[in-house]
Amino acid sequence: MPRLSEVIAALDVLWPPERAEEWDAVGTVCGDPGAEVTRVLFAVDPVQEIADEAIAVGADLIVTHHPLYLRGTTTVAASHFKGRVVHTLIKHDIALHVAHTNADTADPGVSDALAGALGLRVTGPLVPENGLGRICELDHPLTLREFGARAAQRLPATAQGIRVAGDPDAIVRRVAVSGGSGDSLFDVVRAAGVDAYLTADLRHHPASEATQHPSPSGKLGLVDAAHWATEWPWCEQAAAQLDEISDRHGWDLRVHVSKTVTDPWSSHHTSGAPN
Repeated sequence: MPRLSEVIAALDVLWPPERAEEWDAVGTVCGDPGAEVTRVLFAVDPVQEIADEAIAVGADLIVTHHPLYLRGTTTVAASHFKGRVVHTLIKHDIALHVAHTNADTADPGVSDALAGALGLRVTGPLVPENGLGRICELDHPLTLREFGARAAQRLPATAQGIRVAGDPDAIVRRVAVSGGSGDSLFDVVRAAGVDAYLTADLRHHPASEATQHPSPSGKLGLVDAAHWATEWPWCEQAAAQLDEISDRHGWDLRVHVSKTVTDPWSSHHTSGAPN
């Protein structure tokens, strides 16, 4: 069995920590570098439900996309929910490793996994300077309505579901995708000349402006999915990458992907009050 330090070294090749944004908190949160690793659990969020799942499957290591402590802390007391996660992990000899913005810009990275889940062909990065996001082509043209339905069918189910902005009958051939929050990229999306943009966490004003602003291919269609749903496909991609490394090194790791929905929204009601 490999040591934790060996597994982390392999993961750092996949998602080099130096590629993370300066504000980010990636790398190993807890764990003994000399401890043996036999099972690994991949998940989006390092929350208590994931820690409990790791215990249930006998994992020695959790790899998450989101950091546990993004802004730092002065305490890991178990009286706080994040501290309770740390106590749970240490008590059960479970390490935690984070690959966040360094996984966003990796090749393959988060947006490649998102494109793959949607059956899209990647033609290049959305932001060439750092490799963020992807420009993609559909296997055959769809209306914006049909493309939104494809996203709803192929991404994990969440309370939010899929929101679509734009002419539902507009034809979509080229799309941009970016896993996670993506409304900071509207300028580069418009410049890319795509027909639609699929991402998460779209806010009212940026979305409204984006649908009204003409682009080289006409008005932009928007497909807004839940943040968690756009990043969960990366877990499966990352697990497959570690499986390949394990086979190459003869590690015989058991790799699991959590299917626990850790999206914070739990229900959805369509509003119908009169104006």
